[in-house]
Amino acid sequence: MSTLLSIALLSPPFANLSYARPAWLPADLWKTGMRVAVPLGKSGGLRVGVVMDVQAPAAPAGIEVKEALWPLERQPLLTPEYLEMVRQLAVRHLLTPGEVLGSLLPAGLRTSQIRLRVLGSGKPRTLYLKDVGKASLVERSILGDAWSAGNVEVLDAGFDAEVQEVCVVTQDPPWPVRPSAKRQIEVLEYLWENGAVSRKTVLSQCGAQAGQALNALAERGLVAVGALESLAGWACSCPMPDAEESEPDGPAHDAGFQLTQAQQEAVDGFVDALDATCPETRLLYGITGSGKTAVYLELAARTLQRGRSVMLLAPEVALACKLERAARSALTGTDIFLFHGYQTAAEREKTFRALAGRDSHCVIVGTRSALFLPVPKLGTIVLDEEHDGSFKQDERLVYQAKEVAHFRMQQVNGLLVLGSATPDIKTYHAARGGRIPLARLADRVGGGTLPDVELIDIKGLSPSDGLLAASSLTALKETVSRGEQAVILLNRRGYAPLMYCLDCGTVARCPHCEIGLTYHKGRERLICHYCGFATPYPVTCSSCKGLHYLPMGEGTEKLEEGLIHELPPGTKVLRLDRDSTRRPGRMEAILDAFGRGEAQVLVGTQMLSKGHHFPNVTLAIIADGDLGLNLPDYRAAERTFQLLVQASGRAGRGEKRGRVFIQTRDPAHYCWEFVRNADYDGFFEEEIRRRERRRYPPFVKLALVRASFPTDWAQGAEWMESLTALAREKGRAAGVLVLGHTPSPLPLLRGRKRFQWAFKAQEWTSIRAVFHEMRQAAPRDGKMRLSLDIDPVNML
Repeated sequence: MSTLLSIALLSPPFANLSYARPAWLPADLWKTGMRVAVPLGKSGGLRVGVVMDVQAPAAPAGIEVKEALWPLERQPLLTPEYLEMVRQLAVRHLLTPGEVLGSLLPAGLRTSQIRLRVLGSGKPRTLYLKDVGKASLVERSILGDAWSAGNVEVLDAGFDAEVQEVCVVTQDPPWPVRPSAKRQIEVLEYLWENGAVSRKTVLSQCGAQAGQALNALAERGLVAVGALESLAGWACSCPMPDAEESEPDGPAHDAGFQLTQAQQEAVDGFVDALDATCPETRLLYGITGSGKTAVYLELAARTLQRGRSVMLLAPEVALACKLERAARSALTGTDIFLFHGYQTAAEREKTFRALAGRDSHCVIVGTRSALFLPVPKLGTIVLDEEHDGSFKQDERLVYQAKEVAHFRMQQVNGLLVLGSATPDIKTYHAARGGRIPLARLADRVGGGTLPDVELIDIKGLSPSDGLLAASSLTALKETVSRGEQAVILLNRRGYAPLMYCLDCGTVARCPHCEIGLTYHKGRERLICHYCGFATPYPVTCSSCKGLHYLPMGEGTEKLEEGLIHELPPGTKVLRLDRDSTRRPGRMEAILDAFGRGEAQVLVGTQMLSKGHHFPNVTLAIIADGDLGLNLPDYRAAERTFQLLVQASGRAGRGEKRGRVFIQTRDPAHYCWEFVRNADYDGFFEEEIRRRERRRYPPFVKLALVRASFPTDWAQGAEWMESLTALAREKGRAAGVLVLGHTPSPLPLLRGRKRFQWAFKAQEWTSIRAVFHEMRQAAPRDGKMRLSLDIDPVNML
């Protein structure tokens, strides 16, 4: 009996299924890592899968096995090493390889809407794969012979002009559209939330009638529609800087620049590790402004000299774009690829395909998702700002980028460099214990000093006084009057976080989450920042049907508006948050404009807290230092310390000394003294003692098991009790401490009640075993959803 192909399906049911090699194609063309189209079910509907094994066991006697239909490439898209990474992720998170691949591969590589172009004598003809599936064996054999002769090619899904035609909003809200033009508003809102997408996607999501609205918006210039290349001005995520611009904090691009002694020692140590015959992980701990970027670029150059590829990863798109520009300046003549989630699906697919078919070394710059690109000859991975929670993905495929990067370097005997001014507590604990060699950059490049930090007690500040204390506002005005710049951090976007009904006292809440809706003045909408629910404003109160609302609190949008009236005439204020940067290219335009001195004040969320280098910024104000400090999360103090030290590091990076004002209602909190002195080691000692006493990582393995079910499901509470009893029983046997169930800090989200358990153990295998028992016992009707988050970053 012949062996079968083991194929992982990239769409539901995401199973690993066995298929026979089809008679109409040569038996030896099938290779591990190749994408294939296969029939599924009685209807014979097509699915795309990846060949995981070409030597799967033959089927038992009497079992009929379906034949695979067609290969989607001539050479495998994925290497054996890539598939091993997929298998390890699947085992770690109790998933199938198909579920992992279905999350990692770009959408265009997972679709079964694929066509074949048949060449030869006469006019080329095009066939859909579904038509091949309906063809007779004779017709398939003829087509198979043509494939073997090289006369059949697979057309990319993006070959369709309708798919290639991209739509993008061209201006920020408010848009000059009549309130009655609801279809146009719907299209604008969809594009605003989703960025540059194809016309086909817009029509499928907003309805076929959206085509007329889209055409009207294009005629008015509110939406640009065309091929991706023609929309470079709108859709380019990271425009190249002007030739005369220099890259801050990355002086290694300057031929005349010399690394400091500390930087050179760090590079030398990393190169020795790179040349070792075993995988290595190193920590680069450098204060803000100490020139970590220069070390990364010099290390990248040394890696390329050895014929190996480099990944430079940042937690946010703005930082990734900055790294890309620095890399292009420093590594001239090198092929550099940029990859992040704000790019269109077509761009990401193009990069994935280009790297899969490449055999020479190169540089990859991007965010965490770039880790899963099929990079050839990989030698070094750098994770800048390694402490940042954005390196952990919490939805769909849950993974920690540091763990994936570590595994990839283990595979190729490569070097992983973790860089930060405020390292993750667990990373630094490993370094202090000798498990990760440490390189330090203790001084700012150019002899600059860290800024002076002052705490501003705002316990007596009333809502009518505004967000900034008098002393903060005075310092801001003085800074602007001297021709210097300031940044203001407020990690709360929107105009007002709560809308209070003056008639009955009810707060406007999301009907699906019971969370207060945030007012976005520019869009004239109330929006839930958790599920995306939005409704036009003004809106009637759900309780009394009144229309009289009072905005409560301040977000970045309202703070920006208020500062324009408070500061001297002519002062320009820019805002950097998720709302102001939705249009592709806007993030870089805002940062570039501020860097050129076109505005005196930059207001933003945590997006502006790290990595940016503005020499003329001498004042940083943290408007609400307590935000996040008292969350129900064991990492709350660590995150606050990291955020505020990073934000403080934006001031005084030039020749002038900087100042930092941190506004707080709890000036006695133990965190502040360490923040004031940028004393990471002191904070680490205090925090590690607290974690050891309370049995938190790194002294224990911690996982969250999350459960959710519809609000109207009567059996939900009963099942929760049953699963808790099971978890505790299995946990006692496996050495797992099970805490809960308890309502999640966000107990209602997207119309589902949410609960969670905390698991503590010495081994991950024990935790996975208990979760497996829970998942096996849970109802299979889809009402109860269980998920495992290993080493959670977000406890909400």
